[in-house]
Amino acid sequence: MRPGTRAFLRESRRLPGHSLFDRIHGYVYARWPYLYIGVGTGEHALARVLGPIARWVLGIFSGGRGDEAGHTAAAFADSYHGKAVPLEQATQLVSVDEEIDLRDLEHVVPYKQARDIVLKNPDHIVVLDCPCRASRPNPCEPLDVCLIVGEPFASLVAEHHPGRSRWIEPHEAVAILRAEDERGHVHHAFFKDAMLQRFYAICNCCTCCCGAMQAHRTGVPMLAPSGYVSQVDEGLCVGCGLCVEVCPFDALSLKNGVAAVDEVSCMGCGVCVPRCPQDALALHRDASKGDPLDIRKLTAADA
Repeated sequence: MRPGTRAFLRESRRLPGHSLFDRIHGYVYARWPYLYIGVGTGEHALARVLGPIARWVLGIFSGGRGDEAGHTAAAFADSYHGKAVPLEQATQLVSVDEEIDLRDLEHVVPYKQARDIVLKNPDHIVVLDCPCRASRPNPCEPLDVCLIVGEPFASLVAEHHPGRSRWIEPHEAVAILRAEDERGHVHHAFFKDAMLQRFYAICNCCTCCCGAMQAHRTGVPMLAPSGYVSQVDEGLCVGCGLCVEVCPFDALSLKNGVAAVDEVSCMGCGVCVPRCPQDALALHRDASKGDPLDIRKLTAADA
């Protein structure tokens, strides 16, 4: 057994309530993410065979009825989810210079499961070819945009995917985040029950390839807003419509020649803000959207 796998299983055994099923689930997810995500998005050739089996198993282990699509989707979202993080906060997550142990962050990550931020060796970062993009017939490029942060996750992924991952320094991770931001892609911090009930990765998501955004569009609550909403300065807006074109969540429209924000749909990702040539857009805190995943403020408050 490889060192990263041993470390993952050892930490799983120490985690209260983390079952044998969770350990197996986590190993399968890390070992075969392209099959896992490909089946989940329906793109893999085995999706028709393995999809119903996976939903049935999830239904059993979530304590519900796996034959009810709505219940199964909700259970899956509760155990595997992401939170939108604007660029500044995403860069903080890959620039941490000390270990962090923040538990039970329901006010930040509003799910029943997988809402801890525990960063061990936070400067250990691996970039992985995105399983969502890799599963699509004509994916967005580049593929290497998924950032696996901290241990035991970075080593676990690196040792099983030497041809599709590589070790990078924090400044390289920041460069990837900035490049993806310029492409108009959304940064999501991802959490998963089988990945030790905590944060383990930052995905840079495009609307055409991302399985989580695909699920979000169909009503599966896999994504949480950043804690912000976009607001329009109507005195500056000239109604050019660029923000409407780039919004990943269809939260912007033109009304009477001025940009308007659907605050219910807005996830506060910040993609629209730098693309407004008039500087008419800005992110503002919205308490109804939960607290931001601002790692500096969270660690300061916990001190």
